[in-house]
Amino acid sequence: MRVLVTVIVDTLPMLANVLVLYIFFIHIFGVVGVQMWAGQLRNRCFLGEDIPTQHNMSLSPYYVTKYGEKSPFICSPDDKNGMLRCRDVPPYTKDGTTCSLDPHHSDSAAVVGASTNSCVNWNLYYNVCRAGDHNPQMGAISFDNIGYAWIAVFQVVTLEGWTDIMYYVMDANSFWSFVFFTLATIMGSFVMMNVCAVVIATQFSETMEREIDEPNASVSITQLLNKLINFISRRFNRLCKNKVNPTDSGGNNASLVEGRRQWHKNKSRLVRARKRIKEQLKTVVQSKLFDRAIMSAVLLSILTIAIEHHKQPKVLTDMLQISNIIFTAIFVVEMVLKLLALTWAYFRDRNNIFDFVIVIISLWEIISKGDGRLSVLRAFRLLRFVRLVHFLPYLKRQLLVLKRTIEKATALCMLLLFATFIFSVLGMHLFGCKFSFKTVHGETITDRRNFDTILWAMVTVFQILTQEDWNFVLYNAMAATSPWSALYFVALIIFGKHVLLNVLVGIVVKSYQAKRSSSSDQASLSSPRGSASSTPINLSPDNDFSPTDDHKKNFQSPSRPERHCSVSSHVSSESTVIDSAPEEDSTPTNKDKHVISHKMFDHMILLFILLSCVTIALERPGIDPKSTVLALGVLFGKESYCKSSWNVMDGSLVILSLVHIFVSLVNTDKNNMLGILKVLRLLRALRPLRVIKRAPRLKLAVEALIASVKPIGNIVLICGVFFFFFGILGVQLFKGKFYYCVGQDTRAITNKMDCLSANYTWIRQTYNFDNLPQALMSLFVMYSKDGWVNIMYDGLDAVGVDKQPVRNYNNWMLVFFISFMIVSIFLLDMFIGVMVETFHECMQEQKKDGGLQAMEEVVQDQTNRNADPEQAPYYTHYSPLRRSIHTLCTSNFLDLFMTVIIFISVLIMAFEHYNQPQYVKKLTEYSYYVFTAILIIEVLLKLVAFGVLRFFKSRWNLLDIAIVVVSIISIIFTEMKMADAIPINPSILRVSRVLRLAQVLKAKKIRVLLKTVIKTLSQVGNLCLLFTFFFFIYAALGVELFGKLECSDDHPCLGLHRHANFRNFGMALLTLYKVCTGDNWSGILKDTLRECRPGDDHCVSYLSWVSPICFTSFVIMAQFVLVNLVVAAIMQALEESNEEEEEEQDVEQALLAPGESA
Repeated sequence: MRVLVTVIVDTLPMLANVLVLYIFFIHIFGVVGVQMWAGQLRNRCFLGEDIPTQHNMSLSPYYVTKYGEKSPFICSPDDKNGMLRCRDVPPYTKDGTTCSLDPHHSDSAAVVGASTNSCVNWNLYYNVCRAGDHNPQMGAISFDNIGYAWIAVFQVVTLEGWTDIMYYVMDANSFWSFVFFTLATIMGSFVMMNVCAVVIATQFSETMEREIDEPNASVSITQLLNKLINFISRRFNRLCKNKVNPTDSGGNNASLVEGRRQWHKNKSRLVRARKRIKEQLKTVVQSKLFDRAIMSAVLLSILTIAIEHHKQPKVLTDMLQISNIIFTAIFVVEMVLKLLALTWAYFRDRNNIFDFVIVIISLWEIISKGDGRLSVLRAFRLLRFVRLVHFLPYLKRQLLVLKRTIEKATALCMLLLFATFIFSVLGMHLFGCKFSFKTVHGETITDRRNFDTILWAMVTVFQILTQEDWNFVLYNAMAATSPWSALYFVALIIFGKHVLLNVLVGIVVKSYQAKRSSSSDQASLSSPRGSASSTPINLSPDNDFSPTDDHKKNFQSPSRPERHCSVSSHVSSESTVIDSAPEEDSTPTNKDKHVISHKMFDHMILLFILLSCVTIALERPGIDPKSTVLALGVLFGKESYCKSSWNVMDGSLVILSLVHIFVSLVNTDKNNMLGILKVLRLLRALRPLRVIKRAPRLKLAVEALIASVKPIGNIVLICGVFFFFFGILGVQLFKGKFYYCVGQDTRAITNKMDCLSANYTWIRQTYNFDNLPQALMSLFVMYSKDGWVNIMYDGLDAVGVDKQPVRNYNNWMLVFFISFMIVSIFLLDMFIGVMVETFHECMQEQKKDGGLQAMEEVVQDQTNRNADPEQAPYYTHYSPLRRSIHTLCTSNFLDLFMTVIIFISVLIMAFEHYNQPQYVKKLTEYSYYVFTAILIIEVLLKLVAFGVLRFFKSRWNLLDIAIVVVSIISIIFTEMKMADAIPINPSILRVSRVLRLAQVLKAKKIRVLLKTVIKTLSQVGNLCLLFTFFFFIYAALGVELFGKLECSDDHPCLGLHRHANFRNFGMALLTLYKVCTGDNWSGILKDTLRECRPGDDHCVSYLSWVSPICFTSFVIMAQFVLVNLVVAAIMQALEESNEEEEEEQDVEQALLAPGESA
């Protein structure tokens, strides 16, 4: 605990710098939001005529949806390009009937005769779009002033509910508003928040090196357990000895001696026989055959538990009961044999204690003939498979890292529990008994996310820490108390999520570093003895291009990281095979080699691939589809075509394309059996894979990703074991209980019979635990932290099979869901640790193997830059006036003055708000002119002081020029009334002045962080290419699979709607980005899993199994792998920035003020 607190205290100064940059970032986007959308989220469709007076109708002044202000109808005026107009207001409904009669012809229609839906569509009068009095979500979401804009941008950065805000703005302003929110999520969540995580992880590693680790709690517990067992065994032996040798004060001594001699003889024989039997039993229980037999029995018993499901046949139930008795008997025999062979040593092994408890529970379950509640504990048998990890060394390393992480995180868990308790008590005082609402039946019900009791306050705080639906808690708090309550949630998320939980990331990274250092030490210790035998291995035929270099590399670092990154070096060497081949122009094959090795060949192939990608991107649902091998050889030869994995991928995709063309030509009849092969059309989406080989930068990113396949596979395997374990537990606890009744009034419904007798519908939850596959899908949704709270509520409400749920029926089920979420947090951080470690290894490999030329260029560049300050001062020939201007420009006074000016400018920008008085508008306008003039004067002074060429050598001066130009353009467009002639509001260009703060911030740590962000953005270019390629494939698949899914009032959707769908390629990309951020992707998966209705020709039957595979693979790659690559890139960038900061400051000082000492 002391070390942990020391880490947090040492991190506070750096975290303060991160917080400063974070506030600037939120302020920039907040000011842009106020400038562009102030008051626009208030837009509503009002009545164009006084309908209530004219027709004696009771209508709302503006159109209100059935969800009220929680999801309002936000319209776009005529001067904006929003996506929703007043003409899009849905028709008026009366008694469930949609009205279609024109109000102006209602009298004539009544005379002629009424039809079945002859009611008047009064909603046609809602035709005036203007600002109202309320903002969405009970006034919590708006850009009316800088305070509300900060709250909205902070919510966007947390990636929870950010798409709802984006959709509101798109409806009111423009479709292209998504660019703002995309940039905010990328910069805020994927960069700035990960910078915070990297800073804490780096600081944790540095502090841990200085501090001495305290003794582990688990070690002390083990020592206490061993002492207790030794004490019990000694007491037992002493008691037995006293019983065997009783004292006798009288009697016949001769007979007593003879009897004692006979007794000792019999005892010795018995002891020898017992010892012999014990040795034989010990040999048996410690043999591999016995261990494998028991593991096979464990596997079979787990399979019998796994096949249990809801509505299973009675024969299966009886068979499972018999098998349970048989396996329990087997494990009892195992336990008895081990007790006889090991006696008290049996309890010195914690695995044996675990087995002993499970056997006792199983016996208790069988003997007591309980109701099945104890059968849940049988699932713990699955954990016995942890013993098998010694057969999988790579998996064992990952488990050791997980074990080390859990041991070191004990103090962190205690601190997190303490912080949760503090925030829970504070929440009870602020919001206790204030989160309530009225139902349609007039009843007052407390919201499930509340602070009424300490239990639910802690559950709500834990939910906010996972950032699942925390925005709805914020909305309730702001509506019930005041907007200032947002500070509570900001403090909780920053301290709990971005500080404490990121310490866990540092623990994981430190565990991987310890593993790497230990493996390197072992390799260095074993290298002197094993050098002779390792030489032939290093000089393998796979490395025959540079055996000497490879031998040196493997000898210097023969640890596992080298084998990870050997994929990169091996694949990169394949691309140079053609260039290194001997020139033999006598054969046509070698002439073809010159053709395919030419750059123009790659450019032409890349052009055709891009054109193919365009044809895929232009597809819509319903549109019907109407020589390298010869150069290299196919299978045989040193440089054959199939030797390269990239060529195998190219060839496979070409063959699949030919098969698709053949199927398209043959399948002319709809009833043709070959029509089922049209599923091969989906494989055309893999064509963009061919672009990787032709794009070197993208290829490098992919190879770095490939290097992490093995460790990520081990993490996925560990996650699979935990999923399997919790899935079996979930099936035992909740099978058949996730059903509910849907009807008009279900308050009196208690079971399925009542529901069906009332002509209501008995429905199963989409995410349930009726069988193991369904349980695994539900657990994966929870693992991604999206929708896990709703699944938890369903589990708490579960009463029994065919029983209507009752709210909070069993609060003890919180243990299952909260424990799973805690385990998931550890496993998610394992992904981060793996990616950081692999990225570091591959960067080191790249620096050793492929970065020689780049390093020479850097050294040459640094030499040239360092040589410049040695020249004579450039201002020696300046006139006195110019010399004084130079002194002013290089002094700290100018920097301090510009800092004050920029801060005042930022504050004045924050004064602007919706419906602002005229004097505020004049103040901001005139101040903008003054600040622009000051910036122009500063630029002119620096031009005079340094000269044009020397002025443009500094990147900060280029930023000053850009800010001045943008400011002048903004003034021109504003004064000439040309704001409507350009697609963006010119006033938002004023925000560029905030970037000027980046130069005047002279604090070293802030400059390091800023340089880290800039370096990360440049390094993330390759990752963005990889993201684009990855999104392209899944977008094409999404258009093909889900493009025809429709949502309506009769068949509503939970995630898909007019803003998020797969109807075309552009919307598919935007929807996939929403899934990548984890915002309600579980609702989209629900919509794709719904059953087909009769007569629905667009519904595809195979979506029930294709959709989970598609979304699960995308979420794993996007959320757990690719996003964590950004964390790895930030960590590397921070390390490089710290190394270069001193040199960068010296160079800048030499360029700007080299003569201060002269």
